[in-house]
Amino acid sequence: MAWFTTDFNRFFKELAAHNNKEWFDANRGRYLRSVKEPFEAFVAEVIDRVGREDKRVRITPKEAIFRINKDVRFSKDKAPYKLHCAAIVSPAGRKDHGVPGIYFELGPEKVAFYGGSYMPDGPELKRIRSRISGDLKKFKTLCNAPAFVKHFGVVQGDRNKVIPAEFKTAAEKEPLLFNKQFYFMAGLPAGKVTDPRLADILMEHYAAMRPLNDFLMAR
Repeated sequence: MAWFTTDFNRFFKELAAHNNKEWFDANRGRYLRSVKEPFEAFVAEVIDRVGREDKRVRITPKEAIFRINKDVRFSKDKAPYKLHCAAIVSPAGRKDHGVPGIYFELGPEKVAFYGGSYMPDGPELKRIRSRISGDLKKFKTLCNAPAFVKHFGVVQGDRNKVIPAEFKTAAEKEPLLFNKQFYFMAGLPAGKVTDPRLADILMEHYAAMRPLNDFLMAR
């Protein structure tokens, strides 16, 4: 049995054309039935499965799920609602986007899975760079692992033009040290949201990303 019905993506498609509080309030019952409640159940399942693999993951769905309301304070786009559901399952949940885990978005544009460290702060970025420069061989091996390449391709992220002097020698061998983000993603067709195997597919991606996640998290 599928986690979501076709009304999940249909709701967001219609919301895109009527992204205002009046329409959302008129369709709130539908949102609860077709979107919010099944997504919470799906996230609970993912937390349970990931928690069996990583005992550090002891969060609740509430700690993992991002609000559908957008923060429009500093945005030119004042549409109040996001057009997808998103959550991050990691030891820290959504309170710290720098802690590696699996972030996922479900919506009418795509089903997407992300891993790695997306927003490490200054000290965490230095720790990750130290981890990589201290074991370049293992980092390269993990980045080139067949399962990782098949599911995610390459490590991505914005880059610094200049990095601390202590990393410059290692960066000549591994340019990814210039990154200030270390994440990777897989985008699947939006129709996958109604696939009964969606949780299994997510866990296949989690298994492919976990070795590199663990490497980035190691202290």
